[in-house]
Amino acid sequence: MLRAKITGTGMCVPDRIVTNHDLTQWMDTSDEWIRQRTGITERRWVSEGELPVDLAEKASREALLQAGLEADDIDCIVVATLSSQAVFPGTSFFLQERLGLSDTPCFDVGAQCSGFLYALQVTNSLIRAGTYRRVLLVGCEVHSTGLDLTTRGRGVSVLFGDGAGAVVLERSEDNDRHASGILEVRLHAEGRHARRLWTEAPGSGTTPVRLIHAMLDDGRIYPYMEGRFVFKHAVTRMPQVLLEALHAASLKLDDVNLFLFHQANLRINEHVAQEMKIPAHRCLNNIERYGNCSAASIPMLLAEADRSGLIAPGQIVSMTAFGSGFSWGSAVLRR
Repeated sequence: MLRAKITGTGMCVPDRIVTNHDLTQWMDTSDEWIRQRTGITERRWVSEGELPVDLAEKASREALLQAGLEADDIDCIVVATLSSQAVFPGTSFFLQERLGLSDTPCFDVGAQCSGFLYALQVTNSLIRAGTYRRVLLVGCEVHSTGLDLTTRGRGVSVLFGDGAGAVVLERSEDNDRHASGILEVRLHAEGRHARRLWTEAPGSGTTPVRLIHAMLDDGRIYPYMEGRFVFKHAVTRMPQVLLEALHAASLKLDDVNLFLFHQANLRINEHVAQEMKIPAHRCLNNIERYGNCSAASIPMLLAEADRSGLIAPGQIVSMTAFGSGFSWGSAVLRR
């Protein structure tokens, strides 16, 4: 039986650090207000001229290096993002060019904060079907250029950071039940709540044109979130899908060595961990340093866990996310 295994991880964040104190220049907020509600102390934002592909390339090359591969060893590139570098084509095409590849297939997956897990399911299926042997999967976000940096937008804008995380997935034919690989992925969505967390414009659903000045004035070009509603659903759906994925993999909570939750809000992750009685030392968070990097959050966590030696070969890792759409999912892998 073919399976997909992660052989390399990488991450990249911009050099520019934006603290909670820095945000007080633009909006009525405070370090205490932000930390109390989100757990965030600082985030990384791109500097002028820095592009999503710059972050994606650095994360990708780090993952390729760990995997012992060159870019032209890759059969396909998949990028998960909600902040594409251009309206079209997707960021994956700019990454393909930056990696010096000529006709390697590439495409983007747009499933917001659950994007990495959705893309992981696609990638896992492509490898298990025998379509590709090696796939580069990247989560990449640049939020900072699309935020409302006024008091009107502070409930959302203080959350977001920029960053990229990458993994190399390769085909494995090791049939040992303890072999490394993606064990299970479970995904869900509930589109009736799409307008509870979204950015309305510019989009082809706004007529007669996608962008008018009124959309700038009334803030429809910026992210909108009903925070309490999102929190309530996140802390309900994440435990459900986490247990679903573990059950499908014939595993229990105690079998998991490390839990990686999407970094949307530290209070959500603390609530989920407390409800499920997961010890703090088995949950890795970096939101206090990077903010919410959406589709990049989980691969960034995975890369940091690798670099810090928190994951040993053969150990079990659980990855769970909830985001706009609504969308949510969970994956289980053995390193």
